[in-house]
Amino acid sequence: MDCHNGFLAWRGNFINGALPMSRQNYTFTSESVSEGHPDKVCDRISDAVLDAFLTEESEARVACETFATTDRVVIGGEVRGPGDVIGRVEDIARECVRDIGYEQDGFHWANMKVDSYLHAQSAHIAQGVDAGGNKDEGAGDQGIMFGYAVRETPELMPAPIQYAHAILRRLAEARKSGAEPALRPDAKSQLSVRYEDGKPVEVTSIVLSTQHESEDQTSDDIRNIVEPYIREVLPAGWITDATEWWVNPTGTFVIGGPDGDAGLTGRKIIVDTYGGAAPHGGGAFSGKDPTKVDRSAAYAARYLAKNVVAAGMADRCLIQLSYAIGVSKPLSVYADTYGTGDVTPDEIEKAVQQVMDLSPRGIREHLAMNKPIYQRTAAYGHFGRAPDADGGFSWEATDLVDALKKAI
Repeated sequence: MDCHNGFLAWRGNFINGALPMSRQNYTFTSESVSEGHPDKVCDRISDAVLDAFLTEESEARVACETFATTDRVVIGGEVRGPGDVIGRVEDIARECVRDIGYEQDGFHWANMKVDSYLHAQSAHIAQGVDAGGNKDEGAGDQGIMFGYAVRETPELMPAPIQYAHAILRRLAEARKSGAEPALRPDAKSQLSVRYEDGKPVEVTSIVLSTQHESEDQTSDDIRNIVEPYIREVLPAGWITDATEWWVNPTGTFVIGGPDGDAGLTGRKIIVDTYGGAAPHGGGAFSGKDPTKVDRSAAYAARYLAKNVVAAGMADRCLIQLSYAIGVSKPLSVYADTYGTGDVTPDEIEKAVQQVMDLSPRGIREHLAMNKPIYQRTAAYGHFGRAPDADGGFSWEATDLVDALKKAI
């Protein structure tokens, strides 16, 4: 291969969202944030409002955004559903903040001011989305959505983001149980994972910043609290004597949450998905009902990619879907297995459309998405979670494996 063609091959892999296939030995980093991070507080409130509407009316339309800062939460957006829910928005927000654990000067669930500016959905948007006559339900907006799966963890998720989530979730459990009373809700993690022959084998650095109780506590004090939980979560042998630890590297972290840094819904879309290991279409998830393909089609793409990998058709799979507002069918379906597939990408593209109706209505019905199942997605990842008995995380099921095999 000459230099020009070699560059084009490398460039093609990179544009498609992959590390070039020649890279088998490298270090990749992903970060996560806790449920008490200011942006995640906002995601939680927006999804709690959505769940409240879906509890009352399964076909409710919701696009809810939240802003949080010192002792104040502002909620706005467009809705179509029972009006009494709007009257309960303040209580919903307070309960979210109480459950997360904020009872501090500057941000306290009982003392914060809550303003709601929710209003009726635009009739011009509704006319494109609603079914009627010979018209099927259309997509709530245009856009591109990606789903990804990889054989690196039992959940078929990239290892760096999956374990970055797991660390923060375990620390939150310890905090809320009372086992670690010095910890506070706001926290971030970051893992750099070394790959050898394409497989994750070692954590080269761990970054953990967590809000804590007292200015008298040092970084070493906080490390003594969090290190046992980090070691508990990570696979055996991944932490070595060479692993770098950066725990609260700036020192004191007592002022946290929305009092320390304002929060907004939808600002952690890479944390919510694959930690940068796969492309993202750009649309956020939280606060959006499932007619919004930003959310539902991204979930469907993950569902399809995970089932392709679970079926043994590839070790890595990326699915892209695209839509136009008001149009029911996807405009395009794209698959890439980065050279790891036992079947061709075009065979996968045809098969996924045979086993699942990828219209907005088809996705909602197949994955039973018109339920109050979204508040639980707001922290620790929308993907890589176990399906719940009540329909939560239905897009994480691997029940399409047999159908996909028959379709190839």
